[in-house]
Amino acid sequence: MKKLLLLIALVSPVFCVAQKKNQGPKVFDLLIGTYTGDSADDSKGIYVYRFYAERGEVAYLSEVETKNPTYLTITQDGKYVYTVNENTIGTSSVTAFKLNKTTGKMDQLNTQPSIGSPAYISVDKAQKNVFIANYGGGSLQAYPVNKDGSLGASIQTIQDVGTGPDKMRQMEPHGHSAVLSPDEKYLMFADLGTDKINIFRYHASKNPPLTSADVPFVSTAGGAGPRHNDFAPNGKFMYNIQEMKAMITAYTYHDGVLKEIQTVKMMPDSFKGINGAADIHVSPDGLFLYATNRGTANEILVYAIDQVTGTLTYVDRYKTGENPRNFMIDPTGNYVLVGSVKRVDVFKIDRKTGKLALNGKSILMKSAVCLKMTPVE
Repeated sequence: MKKLLLLIALVSPVFCVAQKKNQGPKVFDLLIGTYTGDSADDSKGIYVYRFYAERGEVAYLSEVETKNPTYLTITQDGKYVYTVNENTIGTSSVTAFKLNKTTGKMDQLNTQPSIGSPAYISVDKAQKNVFIANYGGGSLQAYPVNKDGSLGASIQTIQDVGTGPDKMRQMEPHGHSAVLSPDEKYLMFADLGTDKINIFRYHASKNPPLTSADVPFVSTAGGAGPRHNDFAPNGKFMYNIQEMKAMITAYTYHDGVLKEIQTVKMMPDSFKGINGAADIHVSPDGLFLYATNRGTANEILVYAIDQVTGTLTYVDRYKTGENPRNFMIDPTGNYVLVGSVKRVDVFKIDRKTGKLALNGKSILMKSAVCLKMTPVE
């Protein structure tokens, strides 16, 4: 009997840990940013759905009108949402909303102008600053977050300079993402127009908050067009997707320094269509990387990540809706949601292989170009 009690005592803590690992949010608010229009059936702004992760199902909650909310970010506590309003230079802006996570209703707090045409927005975990990457104008801007969640006027603008070899797309800088490192000590600013990933040291409480890193940038292949970055959960590797040549580059990462370890082509050499590589995300468990290619391919690709070296091995590819500009992996790591011109498709992930299968729970809507989730309280 004593041996049995001892065995239970030894096993129970492990069992409790396993139980805790399986606990966590299963219901989320899914926010979808869109390109808006003037006709009756065009999208009008940001749409909020309830996402049930145990079943992969979605239910409509609410919507809020705002012009061209083409990229969104949500604060760590889920209370505030920030969006770019992507228009022409001189008419673009960033807007702050307060989100009721019970009802999904969003109330606008304020709007601040941007000096360029923004394509990306992010916020730090401490909710001190919001960053935007201006595609039009090729600059990076920082905005302070006020105590009520609204945005203050821009406190820093960093203008990139340079060109690339493509005379159609790279005659000037085109900022395309502003991604903080996992420890939030650095910010990576990818510029499609100059084939560079610019690296800045981030000081959350200083004004201005960004200074150039000791190694201020890394370059991709000429004419590649770096677009989006994502880090592995362990913080040791970063991956960049390059729009124009549809390539992915893997880097080791340490204290603001990126070192290239591999570049892979997303399409076979026999592919003769148009590339438009778009978005890239690592699964929450760090085992797989997913990436979309638009153009004439309209696919999402899967790669396995070597847990020691960080290198990628091709797994499979899947057709999506037209123009899969953005997608996300839900926080449970069980589903991939891909936005396209006419719908949002929900794919079930095989956690062992990384492979995908449509679950038949698509959302029919126009111009879904950004998807974000936050747990429901």
